[in-house]
Amino acid sequence: MHALALVGVALALLVLAAVAAIALGAARWSSGTATLRAELDATREPHAPAGYDPRDIEVLPPPVKRYLRAALTPGQHLVAAVHLSHAGQFNMGEAEARWKPFKSTQLTVTRRPGFDWDGRIAMAPGLNACVHDAYVAGEGRLHAAFLGWFTLVDQRGTPELASGELMRFLAETPWYPTALLPGQGVRWEALDDRSARATLTDGATTVSLDFRFDADGLIASVRSPARHRSVGDKTVLTPWVGRFWNYEDREGMRVPREGEVAWEMAEGLRPYWRGHLDSIAFEFAQQRGLNSRGGGP
Repeated sequence: MHALALVGVALALLVLAAVAAIALGAARWSSGTATLRAELDATREPHAPAGYDPRDIEVLPPPVKRYLRAALTPGQHLVAAVHLSHAGQFNMGEAEARWKPFKSTQLTVTRRPGFDWDGRIAMAPGLNACVHDAYVAGEGRLHAAFLGWFTLVDQRGTPELASGELMRFLAETPWYPTALLPGQGVRWEALDDRSARATLTDGATTVSLDFRFDADGLIASVRSPARHRSVGDKTVLTPWVGRFWNYEDREGMRVPREGEVAWEMAEGLRPYWRGHLDSIAFEFAQQRGLNSRGGGP
């Protein structure tokens, strides 16, 4: 009995140590998130407080005009920042699909463009891979750590990563559509009656995406013929597509509730992110400094 008791004590101590390590790792990761978002917040640039005037979009291609008329209400204030939370599944597999559930929060600022996505991917019950996917002051960053302790990926500062992250910012503008208005940095080129190409430059990085609009005029998909995809220790230019659907009204804007992103491979689409919006809260330009936000779950 004495030996069994000692084994029981040892197992209990191991369990307590594991629980403590998980808790400390989560706290450590949360502290890093706060630091990164403070850095992102410091990059903000002022917005003109004027609202959306339908007369301002007359210079844009017809499908873009239809989109902005459908997505915005006249007088809509410019989004300075948006706080999002998502839940869904992330594909961890390369040769075959290995979908894992995730939850995430994200802060995006529209000027200077930047964001931080803080994702927690459940590798097993209670065991998360923590991920920061970020674009701050013109620099792309990707950091993943098991339990917030053990680094899996740590990349930053390359032109390829900056391009991919700025492309992500542009692709996610359906969640902050005032960023697509004239004067907000995006240049538009008509492709046909249902699509247009958007180009955005930030510092030394320029990216373009083809936006396709649905029958209601809303953004159905975005696509790049060549986005950098990590393959081992290299990056390979690969066609990439994001889709949005299930739009709803939030603070005078129509934003999608659900989305998916995928690589276009020779054998077909390889989705790697599928998620739905749990909450969204906006900071508008004229509210900066007033700690006033809109939106919610």
